Amino acid sequence: MEATNEQVAYENPLLSLKIFNTVRKQGLMTNWHYHRQLELLYIVNGQLDCYVEEEMFHLESGDVIIIGTSQLHSDRSLTSLDYIVLQFDLEPFFDHSTIPYIRYFSETDHPLSQANYIFKESPHVKQQVGDCIRKLLEEATRKDIGYELAVTMYIRQILLLLLRNDNRKVLSEHSDFDRIRLKPVLDYVENRLHDRIQVEEVCKLANMSYYYFVKFFKKTIGMSFTEYVNYRKIKWAERLLLTKDLSISDVGERIGMPNMAHFYKMFKKYNDCSPKQFQRKMLEWNKQ
Repeated sequence: MEATNEQVAYENPLLSLKIFNTVRKQGLMTNWHYHRQLELLYIVNGQLDCYVEEEMFHLESGDVIIIGTSQLHSDRSLTSLDYIVLQFDLEPFFDHSTIPYIRYFSETDHPLSQANYIFKESPHVKQQVGDCIRKLLEEATRKDIGYELAVTMYIRQILLLLLRNDNRKVLSEHSDFDRIRLKPVLDYVENRLHDRIQVEEVCKLANMSYYYFVKFFKKTIGMSFTEYVNYRKIKWAERLLLTKDLSISDVGERIGMPNMAHFYKMFKKYNDCSPKQFQRKMLEWNKQ
């Protein structure tokens, strides 16, 4: 049977996240599927066999599993099942100062599902991550003022727990020295988002050859330099669309993407919608 590319719809356009509590009957099995979002499952009550590519994880009440981006997976409920599903994009939960840490979760060396050993070997970490998921669900359901801040805090706490308890070093190795070497480059990009930024411009700043810089940046940050620049520009475009009375073309000009076709393509890549649709979604969201 062909695997399904699952499209995850976000309730809040500014939170690239979906979380829900659901129940299932015994014996139900999902088809093989994948999605670009990272996923965590928390078993409230019951038993579940989860198949991630060639691995099988048996989960019971209180257990947690993490499934990496685009990892093929399926599952089967062994009993009546009550569980929480958390799906989210990684990039929006990292800012200018923390973006280098995204490389830990980029799965360049190992699929992220290999980090599930952490929950088995460290029950206290499993409990803490489970607590974060339950609190995330409560915040996303109640939507009290500032819940977006709380949701972001809990996502970051989950990622921090994984980083600090990865004793086997399954997640990508990290060098503080590498991150420090790139700080002038990241600052340069942040201060010039309104310009066209070329790789050649920052090679001199980093004191590296073009080919060495391209490889070094991808290894350290977890995305190519061009991807990083486009990502930061689109994040700024989102803020402009929500806070300034500017036309779409003016926003494109402001972020250094005057070519509207390119601007729309990049915006849709990170938001699954056009800039105008993004504005409309936010207006509808704010009226709720």
